[in-house]
Amino acid sequence: MTTLTGKKIVLGVTGSIAVYKSAELVRHLKKAGATVKVVMTANATRFVTPLTFETLSGNRVVWDMFSLPGTSIDHVSLGQESDLIVVAPATANFLAKAAHGLGDDLLSTLILAAAARILICPAMDREMFSNPIVQGNIRSLRERGFVVMETETGMLATGAVGPGRFPDPVSIMEEIRHLLSDQDLEGLKVLITAGPTIEYIDPVRVVTNRSTGKMGYALARAAWRRGAEVTLVTGPTYLDPPPGVQMIKVQTAEEMREAVLGNYGDKDVVIKAAAVSDYRPRRKAQEKGKKKNGPIALQLIPTSDILAELGKNKGNMSLVGFAAETTDHMANARDKMERKNLDLIVVNDVSREDRGFAADSNEVRMIDREGNEETVPLMSKDDVADRILDRIKALRTR
Repeated sequence: MTTLTGKKIVLGVTGSIAVYKSAELVRHLKKAGATVKVVMTANATRFVTPLTFETLSGNRVVWDMFSLPGTSIDHVSLGQESDLIVVAPATANFLAKAAHGLGDDLLSTLILAAAARILICPAMDREMFSNPIVQGNIRSLRERGFVVMETETGMLATGAVGPGRFPDPVSIMEEIRHLLSDQDLEGLKVLITAGPTIEYIDPVRVVTNRSTGKMGYALARAAWRRGAEVTLVTGPTYLDPPPGVQMIKVQTAEEMREAVLGNYGDKDVVIKAAAVSDYRPRRKAQEKGKKKNGPIALQLIPTSDILAELGKNKGNMSLVGFAAETTDHMANARDKMERKNLDLIVVNDVSREDRGFAADSNEVRMIDREGNEETVPLMSKDDVADRILDRIKALRTR
């Protein structure tokens, strides 16, 4: 679920220097289709005015419990009519109040009256965050069912470097999507491969392909979001690690083979989205070769066929492969499915510039073992990932 259309989210904002980043979070939430209502503490209004959040959210901002218009009891209605409450940033003071059940302002009282799930995103200086009292409050909140995100480690407002940095709004969005998604894949163990592999000619030069890993990473994000336990085996990419997944980094086809065969045994589903090199140089030179005026010959030998090995030993596991084709797409895909004993194959045309390799969107066709076909029109790779997972889920429940 990449969209949050129809979801009602309350964003609580407390008096941290990181409050300006919450404005970006509101923008992301609105773009995803959510209805956002902002509740600020009095100290938060000293950093950013309520008008900023009213403009971005399109809704009235509330912050003073004793200056509310009308007769609405906001601290009750907001907490009980929302799908999720997000407190970002959350100061040490707010953590203490929430952990000990204090309600001395609108936001802390709203938390006490809430029926919705609550996500807390702390932000504070290094020493304050590391204080045993603050850490104890975080543990207490988690034990009581609050979801408390890990802070980032980096440069803080004081100039110090360490933990306590406000989580990136994109990471917060992923956690929000996770909390609001149906956990329909809960209990499934999924292994996904992503990205290219590289095969060394010498210590500097390599043979590789155009894969960026975007489709595999989208599958990992979507599977985690929907409750699966995800292991991601990834070749070299420049992508940020998906949240919540076990990541195994590899470079060569042989390293990917070892990682996959060493980790697939207890998995319910394996999705081979990686573009594994079909060939590698027969020998890797120990030193960088010098450029010559004339042509050179490079002898290549086949790499191991990881997908075929899995097909021979898959047991009850669901095995999904990808076919990146430029011609005879469906015929080649059906042949690959038969030869490698797949349950589902995802076919994409990599000759197009606006889809497939390196693009943010994709258009695919899926074929299952019974010959049923489904066309997924051009859409974001995150949405394609959900469609693929929907099809896998349906196959496993037949």
